[in-house]
Amino acid sequence: MEILVIEDELLIQKSLKRLLEKKGASVDACSSGKEAIERILTKDYDRVICDLMLQDITGFDIIEESKKKYNIEEIGKLFVIITAYSSPQILEKANSYGCKVLGKPFDNIEDALKVFLERE
Repeated sequence: MEILVIEDELLIQKSLKRLLEKKGASVDACSSGKEAIERILTKDYDRVICDLMLQDITGFDIIEESKKKYNIEEIGKLFVIITAYSSPQILEKANSYGCKVLGKPFDNIEDALKVFLERE
């Protein structure tokens, strides 16, 4: 399974990368939203784990740019949003894309990994 982790908190990014690789996934990671868009548009991933609040743009901006390559149904299956800010508005917007949302910090890392690695 090919996974892209988009996370600007390097400790979280490196931890997720290591844990997902231990589960057998091939993982690319980046901290910039603009770099993430470039990777998404040029490479195929089975899952994109995307922090919502990045230094340069939001995870929703990345999803919007991904529409150049994927339809809304594919986006819903591809993206998992991770965020410390799960307000009703954010959850509603994520639901409009069909994306799963996991709050940070994760209540249970094993449950989070199952969501990240599940195949549709």
